[in-house]
Amino acid sequence: MKTLLLVYASQSGHTLALVTAAAAAAGGEDNVAVRLLPALDAGIDDLLACHALVLATPENFGYMAGTLKDFLDRTFYPAQGKVAGLPYAVIISAGNDGQGALSAIRRIASGYPLHEALPPVLVKGEVTEAALAAAAELGATLAAALSIGAI
Repeated sequence: MKTLLLVYASQSGHTLALVTAAAAAAGGEDNVAVRLLPALDAGIDDLLACHALVLATPENFGYMAGTLKDFLDRTFYPAQGKVAGLPYAVIISAGNDGQGALSAIRRIASGYPLHEALPPVLVKGEVTEAALAAAAELGATLAAALSIGAI
C-alpha cells in the first residue's frame, strides 16, 4: 500500500476546497492510502511514511501560508537524506498571481530534495468548477502513478 500525503493551509476555505477535491479523486485508486492533514498537524513521521506529497496553500502577501512554511521548517532537517526524490505537487489558491508562493515552495523543496512530479494547480481568484476539476485531476494522477509504480 502506497501513501499520498496532502498537507494544506487554509483560512478562507478556498485551498481546503481544492485539496479536498484532490484527496477525493485520489481516494478512488486501489492500493493508495490518502492522508489529508492540516499543516500544523503534519510532522516528520507523516512525511517519512508517504510515497508522494501534495503541498496546498493560499497565497499570503505573495508567499505561502505561514503554517505550511512551519511544516517545511519542522521537517526540513529531520528529513535530510531520507526523502530525496520524493514526488510532490503543489496547489495554490492565489489572490494575485501565486508566483511568489510557488517559487518559495520550489526553492525549499529543492533543498530536501523533492521531485516535482506534476505541474502546479494555480487558481487565481474564486474557486470554480474548472479549478476543482484541475485539483481533482492532480490528485487522481498522483494516486494512479503511485498505484502502478510510475513514481
